[in-house]
Order: sequence, then structure tokens, then C-alpha cells
Amino acid sequence: MPEYPTGIGTSTTDSISLLGHDLASELLGQISFGELAYWLATKRRPTPGQLRVFEAVLVSLADHGFTPTAIAARLTYYSAPESLQGAIAAGLLGGGSRFLGVTEDTGQFLHGVVLTLGDTDAWTPEQWDDAARAAITAARAEGDKIPGLGHPVHKNGDPRTPVIIGIAEEAGVKGAHLELFEAIGRVHPEILGRTLPLNGAGVAGAALADAGLPVDLLRGFALLARTAGLIGHLAEEHENPIGPTVYAEVDRNAVYEP
Repeated sequence: MPEYPTGIGTSTTDSISLLGHDLASELLGQISFGELAYWLATKRRPTPGQLRVFEAVLVSLADHGFTPTAIAARLTYYSAPESLQGAIAAGLLGGGSRFLGVTEDTGQFLHGVVLTLGDTDAWTPEQWDDAARAAITAARAEGDKIPGLGHPVHKNGDPRTPVIIGIAEEAGVKGAHLELFEAIGRVHPEILGRTLPLNGAGVAGAALADAGLPVDLLRGFALLARTAGLIGHLAEEHENPIGPTVYAEVDRNAVYEP
């Protein structure tokens, strides 16, 4: 007979097991949802510092106003109010290279560079600056953008960025990914010829990578955070809808060009 192994969870008639523990007697009321999410993704429990950074990043990514993801969720809810799951899914499907996906893109970019640097524990800021210059130059030669640079709203600096870096420092979790990301922030103007802010989604990716989360799953954590924000938008949409107005505004101003 075929076997389907899993280390996540299972259940019997009278028990539920999760990550090797009895859900009812050992986990409920004993751990936070953030700790469980980290544990599920890594198969290990986070340190207090890792958990603090992880939960701070989740809060930072939960909502950013009327983004395309929120608008998509609200319009789907207006179209199909019986399908809350469809509205949430519609919002999550918009997580890509411009919104939410930047968290994973930045983490992967930084991780790819960090893997080539060897032991960086004793590096000076000047050494990090040199590594950042090389990374930016190589990316430009390939015609690639540097993920995590720039923001459509926060032109003069993303308010989340210094706070998350500060939390990582206080928690003892700041590592090579955040060091490199900060260095990119310092040196990119001399290479790109303009100054762009280190955005919150990018610093989230760097912080999550330093906190030990798998870089290939970073978009999932951004979507996990945004799910909470979308539920908030849909709760508000239920009480004070803007979906009908958005639909009517677009429909009235549509220009038919056969």
C-alpha cells in the first residue's frame, strides 16, 4: 500500500496531533498563532527573538490601505457576498512583484548574495558596502532591478523600515541579510544616480530571512499577514461598502473604443 508521510498533523477519533504534540492539551492556550506559524514552516520552535521579529513583520504587512489587493477583495465581495473565501482569495491572488511579493523577491535576492560571501560575522560597514556595490552592479549588468528599493507612496522613507531593523537589533536577530540590505540603501545612489527608500516589504524579507524562515516561503508569510488585513477590509465593506461606488464610477466613465 502507498504511504503518505507528514510531520505536520493527524487525528484520531478522540485526539488531534500537531507537530508531535497533542493539540488540545499541549498547544491550545500555550502558544501564540505566530509561534505556531513559524513552527509549522520550519519544523522548529522560534527563539524569543525570532518570534518577536516574525510577529513584528506580520503586523507590518497586514494592511496598506486601498491597495489593489484590498480593492479586488472588496469588489469580489460586492459581486459575491455569499463567498467570503472567494473575496479573500481574490485579494491574495494579487500578491506579486509590485505588492506583497517584494518580501520574497528581496529575501531571495539578498540570500543569493549572502551565500557567496562566506563568514561575515566580523565584517565592517565598509565591507558590507563593497558587497552591496558588487551586488547592485551585477544586477544592473543582467538588466535586473534591485528588489526592496522604492515605494509608490513613501518617497522619502518607509516608516516601517527603521523600526523593523531596530527590533531585529534589540532581539539579537539582525544578521547578514539586514546588513546587506542596509548597505544597499547606503550605496545605491552612487550607482543608480538617484536615491530610493528601502521599503517595508523589502526589509520584511530581509528580517524574515535573518529570523531563520525559509526564503522560498517568504511570500507565504506576506500573504498570511495580508489575510488579516483583508478580513478587516471585508468586515468594513459589509458595514460601509465602497464596492458599489467603485463599480459605478468605473462603469460610468468607461470609454468604448470599437
